[in-house]
Amino acid sequence: MCNYPKAFEYYEKAMKTREKIMPENHRDLAESYSDMGQVHNDLCDYSKALEFYEKSRKIYEQVLPPNHPDLAVSYNDIGQVYNNMGDYLKAFEFYEKDLNITKKVLPPNHPDLGTSYNFIGQMYNKMGNYSKALESYEKSHEIYEKSLPPNHLSLAASYICMGLVYKNMGHYSKVLEFYEKSHKIYEKTLLSNHPDLATSYNNIGQVYNDMGDYSKALEFYEKSRTIYEKTLPPNHPNLATSYNEIGTVYFTMGDYSNALEFFEKSHKIYEKTLPSNCHNLATSYNNIAAVYNTIGDYSKALEIYEESHKLYKNALPPTHPNLATSYIFIGQVYKNIGDYAAALKALQSAFNIQQKTSEEGNPAFASIYSWLGRVYYSMKDYSKALNYFQKCLSINQKTLPERHPSIGITFSNIGNVYRQMDDYDQALLSHQKALNIQENVQCNPLEVATTYINLGETYREMKDYPTALIYYQKGLEIHQKKLPKKHPDLAVTFHNLAKLYLSTQQYDMAMKKVQQALKIAQEKLPSNHPYLLEYRETFEKIQENVN
Repeated sequence: MCNYPKAFEYYEKAMKTREKIMPENHRDLAESYSDMGQVHNDLCDYSKALEFYEKSRKIYEQVLPPNHPDLAVSYNDIGQVYNNMGDYLKAFEFYEKDLNITKKVLPPNHPDLGTSYNFIGQMYNKMGNYSKALESYEKSHEIYEKSLPPNHLSLAASYICMGLVYKNMGHYSKVLEFYEKSHKIYEKTLLSNHPDLATSYNNIGQVYNDMGDYSKALEFYEKSRTIYEKTLPPNHPNLATSYNEIGTVYFTMGDYSNALEFFEKSHKIYEKTLPSNCHNLATSYNNIAAVYNTIGDYSKALEIYEESHKLYKNALPPTHPNLATSYIFIGQVYKNIGDYAAALKALQSAFNIQQKTSEEGNPAFASIYSWLGRVYYSMKDYSKALNYFQKCLSINQKTLPERHPSIGITFSNIGNVYRQMDDYDQALLSHQKALNIQENVQCNPLEVATTYINLGETYREMKDYPTALIYYQKGLEIHQKKLPKKHPDLAVTFHNLAKLYLSTQQYDMAMKKVQQALKIAQEKLPSNHPYLLEYRETFEKIQENVN
């Protein structure tokens, strides 16, 4: 692990000595400024990092030829700081300067040129231009293949980069293909307990998690954790990442107590190893808050999200994408509390940040529009909800593959709005469009289950009870296969079935299902959770008919 205070002390001493004995434009002084910039960057103090890197750059520009490789390195360093600050356009500008020099001074198949293309690919990926990202990554990979041995670690890293783009595009089978290619290289070149091999297991676990294969995801995450625990100090950040990933699987599976345990283990490591103003600490808070939000402890969730938000505000520029995401999380909690004005205010703040840093059609806007749609849906302002869901859909259709899982989710949300507007034909059409995607691509099975249940709700309201029952049972079958027996989402499905049986006057079945819903909810949700209150209300209605 890096000893940042010691490094800072050493570099600062060297810098002050050089400042005393050297001319202000001496190359060695530029090197000292660059070292100081690197330490500040590692400490998440980006404004200071930029200040020192700029000092270094000015000297290099004065004393070096315009195409000198050291100048390219300087541009790359500055690009990395802007990248960390979330200013991807500015980062791209400096990475491009680095690339232009590197192309002029190095042979066309030099590995450093591959690295320069790699940085360009990163920026395109973060800005949502996935075709351009792949193009740059493939140029990088082609250079590596020509200039490096077939099992070189840079090739393994290159496969991961391309896999990340396919992940953003929702092509999970393609992601798995690239991650496994990378993993084979690691297995051939590294010791069986090397931390980089653990990171590779972690990457593969993420794909299985995205695909909804949680047992497989846990299997790979546990392999990763075993290596980290054997080879790293107990407070190493990679171990925190490992605990976080395991927590994420438990969270998705609805095992919130285990999720919280692992998120808190992760957070304790970050608290011990990261600077108090580091934005990674804020991200860790978000994971813990997400658990409290999901189990209905909204005051606790809001408290932690706001703590996270303060860290982001102190550590990041006011237009950093993480700040926008933070506002979205806060908006979600206010929506759940029913404070829709506060939710809209938070989401508007997120929108304002994205507007300053991204073009209108950037994929980042899709998430904001989706949550605005959900807030207006909860407010029963269905025309506005529909407008925002359609805006979300428009961006997704322009930036994602035709059958991306996110498009399926948006169609399903649109279907729910049409159902509330009593436009059942459009509701069924939208849900069917969602299913056409979800049943034909490798996506999270729980998303398919949600669409089945939404279709069930639509047919129930249309009083087509036999068809409603078919879709409820399809959704329930997936939930029972993929979720723990006491997952709150199972309670939702049991409650839907109870309402259906109530409508068809099958009161014994209705009572059985509502009791199943209540049993889960009473154990897993707080006593004042809206779902629990709704289930009790349905129970009372059924009881009236039974008596």
